[in-house]
Amino acid sequence: SAFALICTRVVSEVALYLFGLTFFVCAFACAVSALEQDDPDFAGIPTSALQLYKISLGMFSGTHYDMLMDYPALMTAIFVYVVTTVIFMLNLLIAQLNCSYQATYQDMVGFARLNRGKIVTETMPSVSKKRWERFSGALRLDERVEFGEGDIGLSGGIQVWEPASANITTVDMIRRFGGSTSPAAQFPEEDTGGDDEEDRFDRMEKLIEKAMKRMTSSGKGGKKGSGAGSSTGQGSSDQGGESGASVHD
Repeated sequence: SAFALICTRVVSEVALYLFGLTFFVCAFACAVSALEQDDPDFAGIPTSALQLYKISLGMFSGTHYDMLMDYPALMTAIFVYVVTTVIFMLNLLIAQLNCSYQATYQDMVGFARLNRGKIVTETMPSVSKKRWERFSGALRLDERVEFGEGDIGLSGGIQVWEPASANITTVDMIRRFGGSTSPAAQFPEEDTGGDDEEDRFDRMEKLIEKAMKRMTSSGKGGKKGSGAGSSTGQGSSDQGGESGASVHD
């Protein structure tokens, strides 16, 4: 359905290009027919239009181009036509298709789902009640769906398994509130003051990370200091031994 949607959006741009090409073909065919030339390929408006279409589609043979050299005015008109249609309008068509695809791609999934839903609603009256009950029973919508291992959620959904690396989430997006699940019970208001339990855990996690970084950095600094102290002590002892040896001599 998404592919069909893109094709329908792009076909309108192609139709607009063909309309513009036909307009230029008719205009140049009338202009070429009015020139003072004896080329049999451009004798009359219908024949000239056919030859111009062949030029646009690359079906005009090289021998015909050699014959155009005998008619400078006709050659100039054909040159202007090639620049206008083959170069300018073809590049304009490519730009239009690109812009149309980019605009359609943003809403492609939404339109495809709407078209699919329309097909489903149109097909539903033809489905028998027994077949529908068998299908809905196979979905097991009355069973609760697991959010995670041992975490039982709500009913009315279909559980789909996916790799853990497909959608990585570091924060639990499911908010749980204690109390009754009755529809008549008022849902508790969400505290936006930043003092809820999740914010406190986040702050504690950040403090622990900072403390670990400080401990690792201080550990590296202590090792460097002890290494420098030992080398300094060894150097002083070596210097003391040399001075003692010189006094003894």
